[in-house]
Amino acid sequence: MERYSVTEIVEQAVQTEKLGYRFYTSMMERFKDDRGLKELFTTLASAEVRHEKRFSDLKAGVKEAAYEDMEEVSLYLRAITESEFFLGKEKSLPSLDHVKSVEDAVAFALGFEKETLLYFYVLRDIVGDKGIIDAIIGEEKSHVTWLRKFQMGIGQLK
Repeated sequence: MERYSVTEIVEQAVQTEKLGYRFYTSMMERFKDDRGLKELFTTLASAEVRHEKRFSDLKAGVKEAAYEDMEEVSLYLRAITESEFFLGKEKSLPSLDHVKSVEDAVAFALGFEKETLLYFYVLRDIVGDKGIIDAIIGEEKSHVTWLRKFQMGIGQLK
């Protein structure tokens, strides 16, 4: 099995943010008539752009180092990045045909954000600049919180 390099791991973080942006902008368009949901997805899409920039900047300064458990880390990260939340059959954003309602959109976004958090926790362990990763993890946690609050509000509407 091919192991990821530290640079590839950070590049995957950049790609994850791009996927998140594409998902959130497509959900903004799909639910444009719901002001609250459109605002939620607009906020999340904007955060993904900021994160992409931060990871791109981080990638420029990453030094390749021999991480002692790199094979295990590579297996773990590959499992995350090949999950239904990150990659579809065409190795791109999964088909969103199953997202037919606000509930579906929020549930998928919540799963995506949780998977992203798992990825970033591993990334933090192997990248020297933990401050940048910790800041992004904090923002990603807030995304999970926003989505969960939104989801709980949807549940009360039924």
